[in-house]
Amino acid sequence: SDGCEVESNDQVFIQDGAEEDEKDYYPDPDSPPPPQSPRPPSTGSQKSPRSKHQRTASMSQSSKKTSTESILRSHTRTIYTAGRPPWYNSAGQQVEPFVIGICGGSASGKTTVAAKIIESLDVPWVTLLSMDSFYKVLSEKQHELAAKNEYNFDHPDAFDFELMASTLQRLKEGKKVEVPIYNFVTHSRESRTKTMYGANVIIFEGILAFYHAEILKMLDMKIFVDTDADVRLARRLKRDICQRGRDLEGVLKQYCNLVKPAFYHYIAPSMVHADIIVPRGGENEVAIGLIVHHVHTQLQLRGFKLREKLAHSYIGQPLPDSIHLLPSTPQIRGLHTFIRNKDTPRDEFIFYSKRLIRLVIEYALSLLPFKEQMIETPQGVLYNGKRCASDKICGVSILRAGETMEQAVCDVCKDIRIGKILIQTNFSTGEPELYYLRLPKDIKDYKVILMDATVATGAAAMMAIRVLLDHDVPEENILIVSLLMAEIGVHSIAYAFPGVRIVTTALDPEINEKFYVLPGIGNFGDRYFGTEPTEES
Repeated sequence: SDGCEVESNDQVFIQDGAEEDEKDYYPDPDSPPPPQSPRPPSTGSQKSPRSKHQRTASMSQSSKKTSTESILRSHTRTIYTAGRPPWYNSAGQQVEPFVIGICGGSASGKTTVAAKIIESLDVPWVTLLSMDSFYKVLSEKQHELAAKNEYNFDHPDAFDFELMASTLQRLKEGKKVEVPIYNFVTHSRESRTKTMYGANVIIFEGILAFYHAEILKMLDMKIFVDTDADVRLARRLKRDICQRGRDLEGVLKQYCNLVKPAFYHYIAPSMVHADIIVPRGGENEVAIGLIVHHVHTQLQLRGFKLREKLAHSYIGQPLPDSIHLLPSTPQIRGLHTFIRNKDTPRDEFIFYSKRLIRLVIEYALSLLPFKEQMIETPQGVLYNGKRCASDKICGVSILRAGETMEQAVCDVCKDIRIGKILIQTNFSTGEPELYYLRLPKDIKDYKVILMDATVATGAAAMMAIRVLLDHDVPEENILIVSLLMAEIGVHSIAYAFPGVRIVTTALDPEINEKFYVLPGIGNFGDRYFGTEPTEES
C-alpha cells in the first residue's frame, strides 16, 4: 500500500518439525504469507511488494491433519500448520507452563525420550530447548584443542549457563527468545539464531540439565535417562563419524579421555535430583506412559475455557476508564445504519465502512501524546500548533477483518510500519488460536495501533495484546481500535490489561451463544470480502 512499510520478519507456528532449518520456510512466490484460511481468500486487500522472508519456527504437536487443514508450501515440502491456543488466563496473566528437564549421558537417548513424550502428549504446543545450543564461543586456543579432540565439551565450563538460565526463564514467561545455533562441525555459533516461544509444555534436555541450581529450580519434573555405557559409545561413534565428520581414532580418544570421566564426575551424580529414572531411553514405553499421564494431570489442573469464561464475566459492571468511545453524532449513527443493515449491498458496505474506519483511526491518533510547536504561516504570522510527540507509530492488524483498517492508518500516518497477526477460531474447541505473526523486530520502541473490525468476547484481542507484551511492548503504548465492540469484550480487555486504551465507534450490550455481537454487524470479514456462505452451502 502507498505510504506503508509492511514488515517482512515472519513467524509461522509449525506442527511436526523438531529441529527444522529456517531456510526451508520460504513460501512459493504465488502463495500468501499466512497459512490458508478455512474461509476463501481475501479479495479486497492490496498486495505490497516484499523482500524474501526469513521464517523462524517453534514446535507444535497436534493430531493427524487432513488434506483440508491449513498448509504452508515451501521449496522442498508441504508444512502442515497448527495454531497456538491461549497461553494466558481470563485476567491476561500467563498460565504457568509445565517444564520437564531431561538429563543423561552423551548419546543416552535424551532427544528420543523428549520426542516420544511430545508425540504421546498430543498437546497443541510444546517447546523443546537443548543444551547443545548453549556451548560457549571458543577462543583460538580452544579451537586448536577441539580440532585435536582435546577440548572437553562435557565439562560445565563449556556451557554458557547464564544465557541458558535467562532463556529458559523467558520461555517460562511466554516471551520470545533468540536461541543460538551451534555448528558441531566448525565448533562455533552460527550468525543466525532460532526464534522460540514458551508453551503449555517446555522440555529442556542436555547432559548437564541438572547441574545449575537456578535451572534446577525451574524444572517441574526431572527425568534421568540411564543407558548402558556400551550402547552410548556405539551411538556416539555412529553420530560423530557419520554426522559430524570425525574419524574413529579421534572419537575414541575424546570419549576415553574426556567424555567418560566427565560422565562419572558431573553427570551421573546429578541422578540424585531425578524424579524419574528411565532405563533404556526411548525404548521404555512404560516409563514414558507414566510420565505422559502425570503431565496430562498437571495440565488439566491448569486448564480453562477462555472464550466461554470471558462471555459470562463482568455483566452489569460500569464501563472502564480506558474506553474511548466516539461521540454518537448523527453522522456516526448514519454510518452504522448502513453497515448494520443486512440488505446493504457489498459495495456500499465497503464504502461506508471505510468512512467509519477513517474516523476511528483519526480519533485514536488524537489520543497519542502531542507537544507544542511554533511555526510561521505564509503570511509571516506565528502560529502556536501541536505535533505528535512520537515519531515511532506502528499499525498491527488482526487478520483478516483488521486488515480492512490498514489503508486508513496508512493514509493518515506517512510511512507507518505495518505488522500482522493471524488469529482464527478452532472450530472444534471454539477457542482462538495464533497461526502467524509478522512484526517489526524493534516493535518494543513503538506506539502500537492494534486493529480489529469487531470485538465480541475480547479473546482474540487479548491474544494479540499478549503477543505484543511478549515482544516487550509496554502496555501503555498499545491502543486497540475497532468499529464495534461488545461490552463484555471491553470489560475483559480492560480488566486484563488496564493500561491498554480501547477505541471504538459503538458499544453493543450483549453477545449470543456463537459469540456474535448483538444487535451487531454480522461477520464483518465475510461481508467486506464477499465470502458470506450461500444458502445452498
